[in-house]
Amino acid sequence: MKHLILIFSISVLLAFVPQQDNRTAFFPRVIEKVEKAPDKNKVWAFVLAGQSNMAGRGLVEAQDTISNRRILTINAEGQLIYAKEPLHFYEPSMAGLDCGLSFGKTLLKDIPKDISILLIPTAVGGSAIQQWLGDSTYRGVRLLSNFTEKVQLAKKYGNIKGLLWHQGESDANRRSIPLYKERLSRLFAVFRKTVGNDALPIIVGELGSYSNNKEEWSAINQVIHEYSNEDPHTSAVQSGDLKNKGDHIHFDSEGQRKLGERYKQAYLKS
Repeated sequence: MKHLILIFSISVLLAFVPQQDNRTAFFPRVIEKVEKAPDKNKVWAFVLAGQSNMAGRGLVEAQDTISNRRILTINAEGQLIYAKEPLHFYEPSMAGLDCGLSFGKTLLKDIPKDISILLIPTAVGGSAIQQWLGDSTYRGVRLLSNFTEKVQLAKKYGNIKGLLWHQGESDANRRSIPLYKERLSRLFAVFRKTVGNDALPIIVGELGSYSNNKEEWSAINQVIHEYSNEDPHTSAVQSGDLKNKGDHIHFDSEGQRKLGERYKQAYLKS
């Protein structure tokens, strides 16, 4: 009887012991600040924008937190730090692996060895394209104003070479699909004007092929390709073979890493 009571007591105590959150199990415990910023003429900056699949919902694993002294990012205070996933900090309760670090690591192989890469996160999960155009405040972030602020920060530390965009899930509905191409054109014009480069390369990722909303997501992808075919400075990245994390909305970790590699390939061709 005493043994049964002891076992029961231990079980009750264990129920109140905080269990490790699998989502954050490999989040970096140490954030390394950059003590001396590199020469800005030797820094290529890339802005990451869009909604949750750019903000990152993949599971961060150990390999995603190995920093490289040539890949930088910023923290919530705008300070330069060595890049580790997750890069986005706007939605801490949902943050996960995005494609940014994979993009940076693979790009290093194809650029001069004295060049550093700066990844600037601005994506906010769930944000619709009209909210970006209207500079709406969404999930505590004023989308376009925050983008403008981060662009100025990127210019302080380096030269903006491109923008990685992944968005459209929130616009995959009958009312928004017919308007998506025109809105994409307007928003990209705003982005380029903000950066100060009418020929800024913008790389756009397809929505996943795993959605339960296949018809509407496919329609958004069609618009993405139509627009990229018309805009000589925009390229589209395919994602049809990539898998989801089990929710039929977000790319899994392997998918995010492959997406980063494909953004790199598209950028080099731009």
